[in-house]
Amino acid sequence: MSGPLAGIRVLDLSRVMAGPWCTQILADLGAEVIKIERPGLGDDTRHWGPPWLKDKEGNPTRQSAYYLSANRGKHSVTVDLGQPEGQTLIRELAAECDVLVENFKTGGLARKGLGYESLCETNPGLIYCSVTGFGHTGPMASYAGYDYLIQAQSGLMSITGAADGQPGAGPQRVGMAVADLTTGMNAVIAILSALHHRTKTGEGQHIDMALLDVQVSWLANQALNYFCSGDVPGRTGEYHPNLAPYQPFPTKDGQVIIAVGNDGQFQRLCQAMGCPELAEDERFSSNPQRVLHRPELVGKLCEITRTRTSREWMDSLVNVHVPCGPIQNIAEVFEDPQVLAREMKLELEHPVVGKVPGIANPIKFSKTPQNYRKAPPLLGEDTDAVLARVLGKNAEDIQKLRSSGIL
Repeated sequence: MSGPLAGIRVLDLSRVMAGPWCTQILADLGAEVIKIERPGLGDDTRHWGPPWLKDKEGNPTRQSAYYLSANRGKHSVTVDLGQPEGQTLIRELAAECDVLVENFKTGGLARKGLGYESLCETNPGLIYCSVTGFGHTGPMASYAGYDYLIQAQSGLMSITGAADGQPGAGPQRVGMAVADLTTGMNAVIAILSALHHRTKTGEGQHIDMALLDVQVSWLANQALNYFCSGDVPGRTGEYHPNLAPYQPFPTKDGQVIIAVGNDGQFQRLCQAMGCPELAEDERFSSNPQRVLHRPELVGKLCEITRTRTSREWMDSLVNVHVPCGPIQNIAEVFEDPQVLAREMKLELEHPVVGKVPGIANPIKFSKTPQNYRKAPPLLGEDTDAVLARVLGKNAEDIQKLRSSGIL
């Protein structure tokens, strides 16, 4: 193995997105990740389709795109956690691992003897990361939580979408499972921090990650807007609540984003657009004034941006260091020269279908580069190998477990 986490072994008892996203990142960084799945069923997202991955002849398989997005680099082992023998296997595996990640309901694994307090008795250095909707404390600790619910309860949907009075007004879900994804990323940060603490002290610990906590923390400047003003932020749709101009503008053949972050950029924008007088206008000379007089400013700029094509504006404004860019669909993203240059699309060999596409990890190391070793696994494809290598089970032991329905 290579990567900065080479030598770290992770037991992944999570499913769906937040936990698997965390463990996929750990796998990308070089950790060995053993993914535990239900015999015959596997991770819930194996069934979240269509769309399905197509085979070499172009026919759909039963490999869901959703599952493939979050399970690269892992070893799939099937174990029935509902049976005592399966629980024993998990305890044996946890004793050989550095990290355990799970997203069962609060108390779910503890009732099976697989909670942190039980497992740390035999492995005091174990870092045990629990991912739930609402955390292990508070009045909602026992509730199930999915990304959509969290986007709503956290306030994110209240600031996402067109403003009241505009066409299509109303709270909107973000187009990605952002609560899941950001929780997965924060879980990685927490695990790496706990590993550093263990290096110094030898101590493992329990990490309590809640989707709601993470999404509330992600309100960032919008929360501070509320704390500082007392005004509840609303939906602003296409424009930024604290900056102007910072939104899409119509062109002769479409739209571009113009994102002005300071007064110097605004002055250069006005020069490039042939309207230097706007930068001298008291209503627009500073960002606070531009935010207050946004409608008048945007109206004047739209008259100008409509006179040239999107490409002409992008070339012109980038040359004077004013941020300007296209609004691309996902197909266009993966044809973008910058995305291609950064090698953000990858392909991995799959045991059934040949090649599996994926999105590369965005981290670029100079000393420990990413090494994508393994496509998202078939259900249980690594069961025998992992039990033999990690626990020393022989073929007869494994066959007995399989015959008993444990694997």
